Amino acid sequence: MKNTGILLALLFVALVGCKSESNLFNGKDLDGWQVYGTEKWYVEDGLLVSESGPDAEYGYLATDKNYKDFELELEFLQEADGNSGVFFRSDIEGTKISGWQVEVAPPDLHTGGVYESYGRGWLIKPEADKENVLNYGDWNKMKIRVEGDKVQTWLNGEEMVNFSDEKIGEANGKIALQIHDGGGIKVSWRNIKIREL
Repeated sequence: MKNTGILLALLFVALVGCKSESNLFNGKDLDGWQVYGTEKWYVEDGLLVSESGPDAEYGYLATDKNYKDFELELEFLQEADGNSGVFFRSDIEGTKISGWQVEVAPPDLHTGGVYESYGRGWLIKPEADKENVLNYGDWNKMKIRVEGDKVQTWLNGEEMVNFSDEKIGEANGKIALQIHDGGGIKVSWRNIKIREL
């Protein structure tokens, strides 16, 4: 009986320590998000759609809340050019964003790699033989895990990058989806879920 009590106590501690998963996108509207720029962000048939607007500039849809340590899962479908990204621990003023982007791009342009905006540029790109993991023109599943100074990304179940960076470790900020400048871009998103660590 004593062992059973200890096991139950340990299980309780483990469950209390785990934060539950929550939906960042409710499938109905942009509640919990803020639009930056003039590019289009709308909900259609339960999907979050990002599309180039008349100005063909950079645009962002960012969470109202900051997220420090988390595991984020989402699915995306690229149409047209499909150049986008998922920012984390980022700050936005107008359409200038400072932070880190997990790349979402056309084939052979390093989807799953990490780029630092207004800073050091590419921090890490996936190995060349992982470029074919992207299902361009079909749904893709991405997972991003950020804890302390460590960043890991997965695309369709394949680990794309795994590295540590001191500057990332010191930061905190929003999660943001991007529309690249240049026009002609359309990306749909669904099943955007986060679990804080």
